[in-house]
Amino acid sequence: MSNRIERAGLQVDKALAGFIETEVMAPLGKDAGAFWQGFAALLAGFAPRNRALLARRDELQAWIDAWHLDRAGKPLDPAEYEGFLREIGYLVPEPAPFAVATRDVDAEIATMAGPQLVVPVLNARFLLNAANARWGSLYDAYYGTDALDAPAARPGGYDAERGAAVIRAGRAFLDRAAPLADISWLAWDGAGDPPLANPEQLIGRRDGGLLLEHNGLRIEVVIDRTHPIGRTDAAGIADIVLEAALTTIVDLEDSVAAVDAEDKLAAYRNWLGVIRGDLADTFEKGGQTLTRTLAADRDWTGTDGGAFSLPGRSLLFVRNVGHLMTNPAILLPDGSEIPEGIMDAVITSAISSHDLRGLGRFRNSRAGGASGGSIYIVKPKMHGPEECGFTNDLFDAVEDLLGLARHTVKVGVMDEERRTSANLAACIAAVKDRIVFINTGFLDRTGDEIHTSMRAGPMIRKNAMKGSGWIAAYERRNVLIGLRHGLSGRAQIGKGMWAAPDRMGAMMAEKVGHPRSGANTAWVPSPTAATLHAMHYHEVAVFDVQQELAGEPIPGLDALLAIPLATGQNFSVEEVREELDNNAQGLLGYVVRWIDQGVGCSKVPDINDIGLMEDRATLRISSQHMANWLLHGICTRDQVMDSLQRMAAKVDAQNAGDPLYEPMAGNWDSSLAFQAACDLVFKGVEQPSGYTEPLLHAWRQRKKAQVAVLA
Repeated sequence: MSNRIERAGLQVDKALAGFIETEVMAPLGKDAGAFWQGFAALLAGFAPRNRALLARRDELQAWIDAWHLDRAGKPLDPAEYEGFLREIGYLVPEPAPFAVATRDVDAEIATMAGPQLVVPVLNARFLLNAANARWGSLYDAYYGTDALDAPAARPGGYDAERGAAVIRAGRAFLDRAAPLADISWLAWDGAGDPPLANPEQLIGRRDGGLLLEHNGLRIEVVIDRTHPIGRTDAAGIADIVLEAALTTIVDLEDSVAAVDAEDKLAAYRNWLGVIRGDLADTFEKGGQTLTRTLAADRDWTGTDGGAFSLPGRSLLFVRNVGHLMTNPAILLPDGSEIPEGIMDAVITSAISSHDLRGLGRFRNSRAGGASGGSIYIVKPKMHGPEECGFTNDLFDAVEDLLGLARHTVKVGVMDEERRTSANLAACIAAVKDRIVFINTGFLDRTGDEIHTSMRAGPMIRKNAMKGSGWIAAYERRNVLIGLRHGLSGRAQIGKGMWAAPDRMGAMMAEKVGHPRSGANTAWVPSPTAATLHAMHYHEVAVFDVQQELAGEPIPGLDALLAIPLATGQNFSVEEVREELDNNAQGLLGYVVRWIDQGVGCSKVPDINDIGLMEDRATLRISSQHMANWLLHGICTRDQVMDSLQRMAAKVDAQNAGDPLYEPMAGNWDSSLAFQAACDLVFKGVEQPSGYTEPLLHAWRQRKKAQVAVLA
C-alpha cells in the first residue's frame, strides 16, 4: 500500500500530510485544501527557477574549468582573471549605494552582541539545552573546563581548592564588568547593595540576588546563604549567571542527516515543539531519569520597584537547507522530488506562524509588540545575488501563502560560497528589506574555493589555508561590507565556529578576536562555551568597534580572488602521507556516524584524539582537498586508498566503546560508510560545487533500506 496521498496534484507522504494538516494548519485556522492549492502553485513557479539556478552554477563552473585548462602551466594574471569572471557574469557590478531597511528585528539580533549556538534539530535534548543556554552559570563553566588556569578538580566530589579558584575568577570578572567604587568584589561583605562605581549598572533584584547590566548584557549575582557555596561565601554569593547565547540557530542543514520523509517529519515536529513550547526530552544521566523542558522567563523587580521579565531562552533562528537538494517527502506532478529548500521555507514558516499568533507557551520573537513578531530563517550555500534574489522572491510567496505581512520572514545570508563573497554587496542588496544576518565560515568557504579553482592546479595544505591571503580578505570584507550597508543596529555580523568543545582555555585566548573584528556574534559549540564566550562581549564593546571600522577601506577583489595554489612547492612523501591521513581520518570519523547511525553532528576525535564538533562542512573541505591533489598528481589513487584503509582502522579503535558502531576495517565491500567515504574523494571533482550531500543522501538511503530489510 502506498504511503503517499494526493494533495493538489502533489504526492505527499501520508504522515507528513497529516502533520501539516492537523498540527500546523488546523491551530492556525487555515483551510488545508487552500493551503495545498497555494503550495502547489508556488512550486509550479519556483521549482523551475530553482533548477535553472543550479544549471547556471554548472555553466559557470564549466567555463571556469575550461579557462584554467586553456592556461595550464601559465602564471595567473589577476587582471585577466577578474576580467574573465566579469565577462561570464560570475562577478556582477557593484550596486548603487544603499542601506538595508529591515524592520521589526528583535534586540538579540539588532542591538545586542553575544554568542550564538548552532544545534541539530533532530536531537531534542541538544535542542532544549541550546534554547535554554540564554543563561549560564559562570561558576560551572569555570569549574568544569580548562578555561580556568588552575589545577583541575580532584575526583571524588566537590574540590574546595578548585572551587576557591573559581570564585576568585568569578569575582575578577565582576571587577572588570561591574567594578565597585573602592574595593574588589572579593572584599564585599554582602551588606546592602554593592557600592558600584556606576550605580546605574544595577537594574533589578530577585530572591536576594542582583541583576547588573554591562555592554547590553545582563549578569545575575545569585545571593543565597543556604546554598552550599553561598553559605561559605562572605557575601553569600552562590553563583554568577551570565546572559550567554542570545541567539540559537536550529539547524535542518549541515548538522543533521535528514534524507527522506521520516527524517524531515521528525525535524519539523521538533521545530514545532520548540516554537509551541511543549518540547520535552526524557533521558538517563548518572543513574537518574531526567526530563528536560524549555526554561521559563525570568521575573525581576526593577530598582524603581516595578516588575519586569527577561527571556529565559535564546531567540531562535531556523536554518533551512540550500537550493541544491531535493527530497522524496513530496513528489511534484511530474513525479520529481520537491526542492528541499522550498519545502523547508513553506513548512518552517508555517510552524513559526504559531509564534506570531501567540499559540505557544512562550514567545520567540517579540519585535513589533504583542501583535508583531518576525520569523528568522538562515539560508545557507547561496551562490551570488541571483540566488539571494530567488530566496527573497520565495519568501514573498511564502508570506502570501500564509497570509503574513511583507518581510515578516527575515533572512540570514551565510557568506560561505565564493561567488557570494565576491558579490557580497549585491547579495545584501537583493534581500535588503529582510536581511538580519551575514556570517563567515572557513570550512564551506574553503571547500568552494578549492572546487571553483579545481583545474587551476594543486592547492596548498589544508592547515595552511587559514594563513592565506584570501581568507584574511574574506573575513575583513564581510564585516566592512556589512557595516557599509547599514547592518549595524539592524542585523548580526557573525563569525564561525570554535570546533573544540574541550579546549575552552584556547577558545578564551583566541575567540575574543571575533568581537574585536567587529562581529556582534560568533558560533560556539556548547552552552558552556556560550557562557565563557559571553565574557568576551563584556571585554569588547562591539558596537563601538563597528563605529570605528565603518569608514575603513574594503579590501579589493584581487586579494579575495587570489587562488591558494601550491605553486613551486614540492611536497615530500611524508608531507603527502600526513596530509592524506589527516583528511581521511576526519572524513571517515564523520561519515561512519552519518551513514550508519544518521548522526549529522557530534564530537568526533581527530587524528590526535582531540574531540571536534564536526558537520558536513568538514567533509567538503577534506574530500575536495584530497580530490584536488589526486587530480593534479600530488598523490595516487593507491596512496589515497592506503590512507583511507589505515585511518578506517584508527576510527574503528576510536569508536570501540560505541555498542552501535559498525567497524569498517576489513569490511571494505560491505561497509556502506567506507564506500561512501571513498566516493566522496574519488568522485569529488564531479560533485556539484564540491557538495557532499548528493552522495551522503544516496548512501544513507541505502543504509536505511538495508536496516529495514534486516528488521
